[in-house]
Amino acid sequence: MKAWNRTKLLWGYLARRSRLQALPVEYIVETTAKCNLYCPMCPRETHKQPKADMSETVFERLVRQAGRTAEHMMLIGLGEPFMDPRIFERIEFCHEHSISTLLSTNGTFLDEKTAARILDSPLEQITLSFDGARKETFEFYRKGAKFEKVRDNFVRFARMKHERRSKLQVVVQMVRMEGNAAEAGDFVRFWSALPGVDQVRIKEDETNLMRPDAGHSSDEWKHPCHYLWRGPLYVKQNGDVYPCCQSYMLDGAPLGSLEQQPLTEIWNTDTMKQMRRLHATGRGGEVDICSRCCTTIPHPVLVTGSLLLHGRTVRRMLPVIERLTYLSKLPGRLLRPPRRVEKQT
Repeated sequence: MKAWNRTKLLWGYLARRSRLQALPVEYIVETTAKCNLYCPMCPRETHKQPKADMSETVFERLVRQAGRTAEHMMLIGLGEPFMDPRIFERIEFCHEHSISTLLSTNGTFLDEKTAARILDSPLEQITLSFDGARKETFEFYRKGAKFEKVRDNFVRFARMKHERRSKLQVVVQMVRMEGNAAEAGDFVRFWSALPGVDQVRIKEDETNLMRPDAGHSSDEWKHPCHYLWRGPLYVKQNGDVYPCCQSYMLDGAPLGSLEQQPLTEIWNTDTMKQMRRLHATGRGGEVDICSRCCTTIPHPVLVTGSLLLHGRTVRRMLPVIERLTYLSKLPGRLLRPPRRVEKQT
């Protein structure tokens, strides 16, 4: 069923269909809107979030409706997953519906007990976010966190994973920004040498907060955005559904709510179909939120590959593709980040 779903999505993408007879492969699911840190690059700084978790009703409705087609759910959003008291129950519920899970953590709650519980769970991938190789840099970007504590939590977790010979994929990630870009080499060397770490990722900053003039120029709309055909679809803590995580951060309106509508209806709303039509004809820049988006739009070759392979495989290959592209080992046209948009004066 899931392979057939991907096949229909691929056909819809290649044929530039505005209405799809299949559901997304991936979802970003914000199980909690609570967080204990204050980071200048995080949309929480401009979008006030409630101190609330996703209800069991909304979460279970999403998983049951997507269960036959979804391959991957990222249980992340604008909150810290380990502030969600039900996070392990949600991981198990996804597993029961054959959906692999990923989450990302700031590491402040990753004590030995929590680490052991993660390794005992069916979680398939965890991203350890660590934005800097120096104490001053890290604590500037992760306000409220202590460099030594988080580093030691991550080191202990990786070693526990290695000692247990766990199959959990561990990715240590730094978001590249102006203040930490020079530390990328030291970051990669330190974390690559640690047993238990499967990948070290330098991720491009995809928010507009640190670079408000970034976006896609008018000549970059040759290819449509993959999010509109394969996902990940973004589900907020309150059940509101957005075309992608960027659409919420750029003040776009939700497509609908899982409290009121079925997922199949939300995925093919008039708004979503119109966005696909514009992207399919090279006019994605006419969609306001898309014109201001900082997310890289992959070449159709990569999008096609992402729909031929299972979502689990795609997630594991992504950092490798990024690294090879940014190091010029692969053609830059495959994965070119958006450029700074010059404002008209």
